[in-house]
This record gives sequence, structure tokens and C-alpha cells, in this order.
Amino acid sequence: MSDIFPVNGMDAVVFAVGNAKQAAHYYSSAFGMRLVAYRGPENGSREEVAYVLTSGSARFEFRGAVRPGTGVARHVAEHGDGVIDLAIEVPDVEAAYHGAVSRGATGLVEPHTVEDDHGKVVLAAIATYGETRHTLVDRSNYSGPYLPGYAAAEPIVPAPEVKNGRVFQAVDHCVGNVELGKMDEWVDFYGRIMGFTNMAEFIGDDIATEYSALMSKVVADGSRKVKFPLNEPAISKKKSQIDEYLEFYGGPGVQHIALATNDILAAVDYMREAGVKFLDTPDSYYDDPELRARIGQVRAPIEELKKRKILVDRDEDGYLLQIFTKPVQDRPTVFFELIERHGSLGFGKGNFKALFEAIEREQDLRGNL
Repeated sequence: MSDIFPVNGMDAVVFAVGNAKQAAHYYSSAFGMRLVAYRGPENGSREEVAYVLTSGSARFEFRGAVRPGTGVARHVAEHGDGVIDLAIEVPDVEAAYHGAVSRGATGLVEPHTVEDDHGKVVLAAIATYGETRHTLVDRSNYSGPYLPGYAAAEPIVPAPEVKNGRVFQAVDHCVGNVELGKMDEWVDFYGRIMGFTNMAEFIGDDIATEYSALMSKVVADGSRKVKFPLNEPAISKKKSQIDEYLEFYGGPGVQHIALATNDILAAVDYMREAGVKFLDTPDSYYDDPELRARIGQVRAPIEELKKRKILVDRDEDGYLLQIFTKPVQDRPTVFFELIERHGSLGFGKGNFKALFEAIEREQDLRGNL
């Protein structure tokens, strides 16, 4: 069966933020990312500034408004800091865009070419849930730092003193929250429009606590380079984390970005020292003999994981280590996950209860449970 929407991988995660300059500094110093490109009034962008940071193949762009009344300014006023674009690199933008639109996608930006002295890039964009979009990018004929119109920029802080100077190496997956009853619609969208398959699903007791519940399905391209879990709230006694997100974000959007690291212990140590706050896991999680029997031998002693509050899960393919930050902006919306995979293709199903209970403790402190 032919692939109706071939992808090369994630191209960039694009954020709209209230202060892009400060966001660039935060992600440089706290996440160990490296500033590589800039666009602003100094090089022709009169309405917006943008800072582009990388870590391995992961690329974040932070956009901020220079003047009121712009699209970025409106988005931040309504939603707070958040993700506006999950850009995907594709081998053929025209084919990807026109194929997606012919199958029912909403086209936002027609395919077009932008170029400068470093070559040319082909771009287009389609809509997905909420105000999120997928920009389609072909940069195979471009050697510049990011896109035409962006100037190369010097790093803000020195590279972190970790292996290869990178706290994490790639974007593993990006999770979207949608309204009650909309998850299957968006799973169908990704299947029908982009040929993504339903890689996993989590419903019922797997993904519920005494007070709150949600449902989740994971869509991915055939190569598993691009993975998008999709969550919706489920009926429960109290307000779920998805309900809280939808209320404070003002609708559907990207809930969290999982960052693949090859040394989660070093990553957590670096980020925590830099001020990043992680969700807490009670010691009882690590002392449970059932957990120890289920996970077997992993690369890090359980006491080292316990000290850092890192979760561990095993499936038929291997195991993974993971930990989640608290929300990284004033609103309780976007957060991050660090994940270190050893064969496992899963998402930490065995940790869902512990994770959701940790999130609920934070919700309760905010008065939102």
C-alpha cells in the first residue's frame, strides 16, 4: 500500500509567547538548547520577532509580537503562551498539501517557495485541532540556519556540560488535547487526510483515577517518525487535567511535547539545577514490589530513579524511563516530558495512574480539581 502522505520527520515546534526574548533565554539556560537563528525588526520583520533554538534534531521557534493587534499578540492574549504550529518536513510539499486538501483538509497557506543566498525552501500549511496548524516544509535545497528571512544568531549561554552538549536529542511525540467527543474525529482526520495509523489507545481504568479520567489514542505515520497522541476528557467525579487545560487555554491545543534523551538522569539533573520544576512521585511508587518485578533490570539503579522521581515502564518490546515537568508558563497548560527509550515503543501505560495522581495533586493546589 502506497504512503499517501510521506514525511521525513518533525521540522519545528512553533510557540506564540508573550516575550520571545525571555523565552529564548529560558529554553537556552533551563533546557540546554542552542540559539541558531533570529528574525525581527533588524532584518525586516516589523510586526514579530522570532528566536529559533535547537537541540539535536529538535527545533523550537518562539514568536513574539512587536506591536499590538498582530496574530501572535491576539493568540497570546486569548490562550497564553502555547504551541501554534507543529511543522512537518515532507519530501514534496505540493503533493502533500494538494493531496491533504483533496481529502478534506482545510488549506491555510498554498504551496510557495521562499529563497535567499542559502537556497530555497518550499512551504504550505493545513489546519488541525483548535488554532494549531501543520506547516509543511521541504528544506532539501536550503543550507541556511532556519528559513529565508532569518539571520544566524550566536548562542545565548554556553553549551550544557552534559554528553555531546545536549540535554535531549529529538522530539519524540507531541500531545494534543481536544474537547469531549472530538478525539475520534481527529483520529479519523489523521488517518483519512495524512494516512496516519492508530498506533495505540488508552481508555477506561488504564487512564483513570478515583477523581478524573481521560481517553487517549495515538496516531503516527508509517515510519513512526511523527507521533501525535490525542486526548479528550472522560466523565468523572471531578475536573480532569484535560478539562483544566481546555478551560485555561480556551480550547483545543498542544498539551505537552515529549523530548527524547539518551541520558535522562543527566537531563533531569541539569534541568532541575537550572530551575525546571518536575512532577513529584511518592516513594511508595518505587518501593512497590510489583513494580520492581514488572520492570526487571533497567540501566539505572532504582534508587537513582527514586532520587530523581523518574518513572519506568516495560512492555513486550523493552522499557522506557520518563518524567514530566510542571507547566512552564503561568497558565496550567503546556508542559514537557523527558523520555529515554530502550526498545519500548509505548508511552508509559503502566505509569498513567501515578502520573495522573501527581497531576491531580498540582490541580488541587491550584484549586482546579
